[in-house]
Amino acid sequence: MLDPEFWVAGAFVMFCGLLGYLGVHRRGIEALDRRQERIRAELDEARGLKEEAQNLLKQYRRKQHEAEGEAQAIIAGARAEAERFAAEAEIELEKLVARLTELADTKIAQAEAQALTDVRTAIADAAIATAEKVLTQVTTTQITNRLIDQSIAATRSNLNERSW
Repeated sequence: MLDPEFWVAGAFVMFCGLLGYLGVHRRGIEALDRRQERIRAELDEARGLKEEAQNLLKQYRRKQHEAEGEAQAIIAGARAEAERFAAEAEIELEKLVARLTELADTKIAQAEAQALTDVRTAIADAAIATAEKVLTQVTTTQITNRLIDQSIAATRSNLNERSW
């Protein structure tokens, strides 16, 4: 009976009895229960935080979709406004081209009228100059012939009067 295993087993049983008497097992169980409660509270808090995060994520996604929709509406409005401006600019450009074309046509018509007037004036001036030249030559010749005839007649009459 003096076997060392017997003494180790007896000491172990006595140690366990002492621990039981002192209530170490209750303290261990209480510590485990407290730890279990703390872990349960942390898990509940984590679940609450997870739900809150999911709600926030849903809110942000909803806001993102709303912002995307609003951005699409703004883009569509800007496109419509740009198209309207382009259409107005095209109309204004057409009006400007029409005015410039009309102005050019008016200037061309005025230039044609002025050219026609200038040609008529040049023709009239040329006709007057030609008529003046012809009249001058004809008149000068007639006057010269008349003066020569008068001179001859005067010379004859002077010679006849002075007959020698």
